[in-house]
Amino acid sequence: MPKLSKLLGSVAIAACLAGAVHAEDAKKLSAETVVAKVNGTDITLGQMLTVRESLPPEYLQLPDDVLFGGILDQLVQQTALAQIGEGMKTRKDDIAMEVERRAYLAGTVLDKTAKDAASDALVQKSYDEKYAKAEPGLEYHAAHIIVPTEDEAKAVKADIDGGKDFADEAKEKSQDGAAANGGDLGWFTLDKMVPEFSEVIAKMKAGEVTGPIQTQYGWHVVKLYESRPAAAPKLDEVKDQIAGELKQKAVQDRVTDTVKAAKVEKMTDGIDPAVLKDTTILGQ
Repeated sequence: MPKLSKLLGSVAIAACLAGAVHAEDAKKLSAETVVAKVNGTDITLGQMLTVRESLPPEYLQLPDDVLFGGILDQLVQQTALAQIGEGMKTRKDDIAMEVERRAYLAGTVLDKTAKDAASDALVQKSYDEKYAKAEPGLEYHAAHIIVPTEDEAKAVKADIDGGKDFADEAKEKSQDGAAANGGDLGWFTLDKMVPEFSEVIAKMKAGEVTGPIQTQYGWHVVKLYESRPAAAPKLDEVKDQIAGELKQKAVQDRVTDTVKAAKVEKMTDGIDPAVLKDTTILGQ
């Protein structure tokens, strides 16, 4: 559906039509209510509602009569042009419309699948399983000193083992933003760090200093201050994330299961994939 091209055009005329529709008994209005005719072709209230649902939010802020008139004008223009287009249709156009029809129907299936998968009840259930009923994980308070080479990291570790203060060494030698705070990384869960770093932290004891550890960012010397059970986030804090995960999984499962259950036959033997570059086929 093209965007509204002349939303404000002919509003006075369209507003009269809007008034006529509003004057009807609201109970009699339906998707099939005819609001205009173009060369005998009906434009219905259902079509107008469908256009409205596809509009960006800024259009929905317009006064009702302006929006009504703009949508009606758009459909009048579109219908008049489409009547001409019917007589100009080619095989390519028929194919394009069929592809669009299938894409639309597939989209409606997946939209409903996603919506059903992220109901409040299912989000709550997922939250309970992931957080409320699960054993609390751990979060860690650590600091690090990061340098470009392994030899530099070994030298830093040797200095700390020899009695130098970790925070002072970090301020002097570490090469990241945490250096100014003595390398302090604050509290974090292991999933927030790169695997090489997390694997070492998980095995350390409070007060321990270890290294060198190589990651994609450089060579680290790490000190673990302490660890504690991680508090579960509140539902409101992770609701959108959980809903997104549920939707994504439901959509993926729906596609996989639907295709698996379908009888799919591919007759592509002997067809050169480069044939897709031959657009003249659409004109045959």
